[in-house]
Order: sequence, then C-alpha cells, then structure tokens
Amino acid sequence: MILAHQLKKALIAIALIAYLPLTAGAWGMTGHRIVGQIADYYLTSKARKAVMQVLGTESPAMASNWPDFIKSDSTYNYLSSWHYVNLPGNLDQNGVFNFLDSYKEANVYNKIPEMIAILKDKQKTGAEKKMAMRLLIHFLGDIHQPMHTARKDDLGGNKVNVTWFGQRSNLHRVWDEQLIDYQQLSYTEYAVAINHPTKEQLTKWRSDSLKETVYESYEACNKIYAATKADDKLSYRYNFEFVDLMNEQLLKGGVRLAQILNTIYG
Repeated sequence: MILAHQLKKALIAIALIAYLPLTAGAWGMTGHRIVGQIADYYLTSKARKAVMQVLGTESPAMASNWPDFIKSDSTYNYLSSWHYVNLPGNLDQNGVFNFLDSYKEANVYNKIPEMIAILKDKQKTGAEKKMAMRLLIHFLGDIHQPMHTARKDDLGGNKVNVTWFGQRSNLHRVWDEQLIDYQQLSYTEYAVAINHPTKEQLTKWRSDSLKETVYESYEACNKIYAATKADDKLSYRYNFEFVDLMNEQLLKGGVRLAQILNTIYG
C-alpha cells in the first residue's frame, strides 16, 4: 500500500510538471545553432581562425547553446536577465532608444558590448574569452528572437497560454521552438535553406546599430502580440503568416553575429 501510494504521488508530480508551461530560452537549441551556422558562412578567414582559437573544437553553432545548458547550475543564476530586455508597449523608435539608454538592469542589450570588450581585451584569460564568445554567440540569437524584446508583465509571452496544433503551449515557447521545429529541418539544412540575403539586405543588416537591432525585434514583437491572443489555437495558418518573419530574424542574427566577429578580429 505504501509503495502504491508513493507511486501515485510520483505520477501526479510528473503530470503536474508536464502541465506547467516551460520557461524558455531563445530560439531553442535548433534556432541558436542556425544563427551560429549562418554566422560561420560570413566569417573572414582571419576571424574564423581567431574564433577557433577561442572555442577550440567547438563551432559557433555548437557553442551557441552553452548559456542555456548552464541554467541547470545555480552558479550561473546571475546570467538569467542577460538573455532578454523587457520593453514597454507602444513605443516609437526614439522611445525604444531612450528606454535602452536609461535601463541599467543587466540585459541582453547592455551585455553584448561587454562580451565584445572582453574578447578585445588582451589581458583576459582564455577561459574568460571562451565564456564571452559563447555568450556573445548566444545573445545575438536572443536579441533577434522577438519575444526577447517583449513585455515584463507576461514574462515575454510565457504567460500567454495558447495551443500549438492542439498541444498546450505559450507564446514564448511557440517562438522559441515550435515554429522552428515544425519546419522539420536540421540546423544545417535550415541554415542552407534560408541563407539567401540580397546585397542590399547584407549592407543594411551589417550597418545597423545594436539599438536599431533591438527596435527591429521590438517591431516584430508588436506584430506577434497584435496577431496572437491568450487561448488562441495556433496551427497551419499561424505558420503561414509568420514563418518568413521568423526566418528573416534567424538570418539577420547570423549575419550580424559574423559582422561583429569580423570587426573584433579584423
């Protein structure tokens, strides 16, 4: 009887865990690897060599998920707010820029320059640079995931419950993982499939400031909020309406990451 009672309690606990919405990172493993893989295409030979010296046997794609993997280690809890920047609704471009200037809490916008500075600093150790490289690669993915420039009150869409093809989910998780996973491509296949920017796009994306990048993601986030409400049933139509936006954000992330690395090691 005691064993049966314990088993029943364990099954209930498992069911409750499965029912709870996931606290997601950005893009999920596949999305971050797509960004890293695309960046690798655009690295100069000098930058690629320097990146390899920092990362060793890790490629940018494989290094990209380390900052999510280490969330299981409480030692790194201080990094939790570095993956996103919460922005109020209804801001124009100047409003976003002013908010970013005044918002001092650690966030993805103000941590990216810090990682760049570490990589440029000849006094930093190899271990410090490796961590900064992993974080930089990851954060360029994060800042292009629109729901990482979302609202504080709903935890970046984590509290916006929806269903995805009949399965319970939330808006953040849909954008982190489920839209990407629905395409049924490996990260290498995905990177090849979307890596077709025009010369004009490359020129613009490479010249955009970090503030402009945040504003761009914020605009995308506003479109998502406008089109997605709590308890919406998302499936084929949602994929049709948003897959191009998602793919462009992934591609921009890779191109801009390469541009940063090429500049660091130029």
